[in-house]
Amino acid sequence: MPVVGYRRDAVTGPATGQPARPAPKRGGVRVGLPGVAFGPDRGARAGHERLRFRPPPLDVLLALVFTGLTVATTVDQQAGTHGPPAYALAALTTAPIVLRQVAPVATTAVTLVAAAMYSVLGYGDLPGGGAGLLVGVFTVATLRSRRAAAAALVATIAVIAANYAGASSSIALPTLLQGFLLVLGACALGRATKRWGRHVERVVEEAATAVTDERARIARELHDIVAHHMSVISLQAGVAGYVLDTDPRTARAALDTVGDTSREALREMRRLLEVLRVDDEEPDAEDGARHGIAALDRLVDRVRAAGVPVEVAVTGRPRDLPPGLDLCAYRVVQESLTNVIKHAGPAAARVEVDYGDRVLTLRVRDDGLAAGPPRATPGSHGIRSMRERVELYGGSLTAGPARDGGFTVTASFPLSAPA
Repeated sequence: MPVVGYRRDAVTGPATGQPARPAPKRGGVRVGLPGVAFGPDRGARAGHERLRFRPPPLDVLLALVFTGLTVATTVDQQAGTHGPPAYALAALTTAPIVLRQVAPVATTAVTLVAAAMYSVLGYGDLPGGGAGLLVGVFTVATLRSRRAAAAALVATIAVIAANYAGASSSIALPTLLQGFLLVLGACALGRATKRWGRHVERVVEEAATAVTDERARIARELHDIVAHHMSVISLQAGVAGYVLDTDPRTARAALDTVGDTSREALREMRRLLEVLRVDDEEPDAEDGARHGIAALDRLVDRVRAAGVPVEVAVTGRPRDLPPGLDLCAYRVVQESLTNVIKHAGPAAARVEVDYGDRVLTLRVRDDGLAAGPPRATPGSHGIRSMRERVELYGGSLTAGPARDGGFTVTASFPLSAPA
């Protein structure tokens, strides 16, 4: 049976770039028969691998069994009539298959020549019923090109026909036709095995790419978490240092906010990094808490504590959202408020959540002044990351300066009709 081996290499895209793609295979994906790769890297390593090749135990066992049975059958049929030359040729029709994965074409050629010589010298029917020829045709069809497989098929049929024409014993025509069908079947099975191996290789590569894309998504999640929480921590630490001597109570409250925000950031990071674990340990219940629209109040409280007035307006009938979409909506609001803290200067923000019949709309506005620090642009990484997230759930996102000043981010998600 073809076997598939896969070694997962950690390929992680940077937090601020595009998802990394798997590097060129260097033994990472191996698909095919034991010891054989169907991938494009097989030819580049062929010479080196052949020098150190060790026949698979299954091929060694197959060659020993077939050769033993073929020689024993030939001895019984010949009854000492022709002697050692006939036995040697009979052995050569099966013994070379031990090297079928090193040089399939050469191996098949040796078995065909031995079988042809056996027939030309009048030693009788094909030794071992032609089992070595079937294995050779199957191997060439599996490991080599279509042209090589066709050549092996034609040569094998020619040897079988020659043996039929010169056989000392009578062979029924149906038996000959059965032999032709067996050879055709071995060739077709070999080609099907090759196609299956390549299909499995593509599936494995797609799985590796999916792992890479997931790691890149996690990197973006970590970027959003760290950017938001560190912005809050930086502002609160600055407030604490400014009023430490004049207003200890305010300084203490700011430091409490720093502690709470840092702990929550660590919890979120541990929760995301759980997907990278290879063990089956269950995460703590506290770490498993899921963020979503329901957690906006805590998010808004942290932003207010950082000195940005935030107003929240919810319209429509709130309802449960799919987990992925719920988390995506939360991240859009979180990133938008983080941008307000980082770029808007002295500003107030308004978060609008509208549950429509078929569309969920999120809008985050601020009234920051253009004279402040440089604002996030519609093509910046934060905006681009939000747009990619929203598009994953079939939504759309727009972001840009508002006509009356400030900055507006609007995200829309399609929803199923309410029950």
